[in-house]
Amino acid sequence: MAESFANAKFMTVTEVAEMMRVSRMTVYRMIHAGDLPAVRFGRSYRVPQEAVQAIVSDTDSATGTEE
Repeated sequence: MAESFANAKFMTVTEVAEMMRVSRMTVYRMIHAGDLPAVRFGRSYRVPQEAVQAIVSDTDSATGTEE
């Protein structure tokens, strides 16, 4: 797992929520459900930017919208 995050850029839960246009609680639920990978630093979570972009692009392709 450490190798997969070696060169990753991380986002805070608030940044993820803003990017996905959902609440912070929704992001926490996704993390705890295993739908969104995250690393815990103390009491905070950090989410790899690539994981967020993958979810956003999957959602866009599923709804037929384009960025």
